[in-house]
Amino acid sequence: MIDLPANLQQKLRDELKANEKAIWIGQPDPNVIMKQGFKLYFFFIPWTLFALFWIYGASGFKMPTFNFENGFDAFGTLFPLFGLPFVMIGFWGLSSPVWAKRRAENTVYAITNQRLLLLMFGKNSKIESYYAKDVKQLERSEKPDGSGDLLFATKGYRGSDGDPRTSKDGFYAVQDVKNVERLVESFLKQNEVIK
Repeated sequence: MIDLPANLQQKLRDELKANEKAIWIGQPDPNVIMKQGFKLYFFFIPWTLFALFWIYGASGFKMPTFNFENGFDAFGTLFPLFGLPFVMIGFWGLSSPVWAKRRAENTVYAITNQRLLLLMFGKNSKIESYYAKDVKQLERSEKPDGSGDLLFATKGYRGSDGDPRTSKDGFYAVQDVKNVERLVESFLKQNEVIK
């Protein structure tokens, strides 16, 4: 178990039902989650540099003056601005590891006597409950230091191209993942799913 910040402790208490008690509480390791966010980071470095270079090239390799004494040249003045969305996407991608770390710091995992909880707090909160009947299989991946991921649910959804896809839910980047797996197995046995 970990020590949660007071605000997250209160939010967890607010989510628990009247006769529900927490058996285990955890959080993803923010540094591990941030490192995983760097996978795309290296894609966004050349993306952003190319977008900036494109804007610079579209402006004729000079700073726009917005001087309209000789008339307004919409193409020459406004055309470089079409690159701004690509620069913004690049900056979003470059900052994604920081946002991933912040999201991890506001995520709480819990095993209770009634369900498995994934609580993600922030501007918009997301609460996911998994009851024993929802858990079909446990999948543990463990690092040499004992930390790792415990996945227990698969969700289907449609991708942006309309093709069916799946995602796995569970407790990501938790300490002592083997012990967490044992607690989930015990939870499942108490709810008569594993016999």
